[in-house]
Amino acid sequence: MWENDAYQGVYCGLCHTIGKRHGFWGRMLLNYDFVFLSVLLTPQTERPALVKRRCPARLYCTRRNCVPTSEGMDCAADESTVLSYWKLRDTVLDAPFWKRQGARLLTLLFRPAYRRAAGAVPAFDALTETSLAALRILEEEGCPSFDRAADAFASILRAAAPPTGDAARDRAMEQLLYHVGRWIYLLDAWDDMEEDKKGGTYNPILARYGDDGAGHEEEIRLTLRHSRNLAVSAFQLLDMGSWKELLENILYLGLPSMEDAVFSGQRRREGKTFRRYHT
Repeated sequence: MWENDAYQGVYCGLCHTIGKRHGFWGRMLLNYDFVFLSVLLTPQTERPALVKRRCPARLYCTRRNCVPTSEGMDCAADESTVLSYWKLRDTVLDAPFWKRQGARLLTLLFRPAYRRAAGAVPAFDALTETSLAALRILEEEGCPSFDRAADAFASILRAAAPPTGDAARDRAMEQLLYHVGRWIYLLDAWDDMEEDKKGGTYNPILARYGDDGAGHEEEIRLTLRHSRNLAVSAFQLLDMGSWKELLENILYLGLPSMEDAVFSGQRRREGKTFRRYHT
């Protein structure tokens, strides 16, 4: 909890950066999932001092502490905007009727922000579009391999860290982001399993195990632990400067805590905080 102010400062800093680069609508789909990426892309020898910024979401609170804009924060803002846009497009194609209409409206409002972001990170934009299209094909086929489905999403996050020219660092960063992405996808699939079963929606766990997906909890938790361990191993090869302890908190405590909350049903009872990626 002693890092909470810094964590919140990154979130508010990312929101401010998105607003500055992509306008008001660019902020609307921001959530805490992108804080981790923002911190990874902004390693500092000395943590930057927080600055006060006006908060557009809380009229009763005129200013909040924010991490100042940096090159890494700009990149995270661009990539989060691109990923949010393509998720909206995916919802337009796959969701139930009324949800599709809402997503279609948001897509129109969000498009100018997306175009600016895509112009800043064209390679990431192209890869995101290609990977989500590949994931959609797997869904339509009812692919029984959750590894293939998870790989399509994890590959997007693997590409989120721009190359630095340091081959060892780039490799470690790619592996860290890939396995965090894989963990997110599979944990979210488990959390949505009952909902997807009722709605007849593709779920990689149901596709592999049938209606008895819940009877394979240990196998799913084993592969989740495997990805977490590989992510931690890659993290240990990176120099994160003053952000190291905050990132350790997320990897060592936050991810296992969320995993326990999902498998115990606590997260569903308290309301979801992750965005859905697998439909």
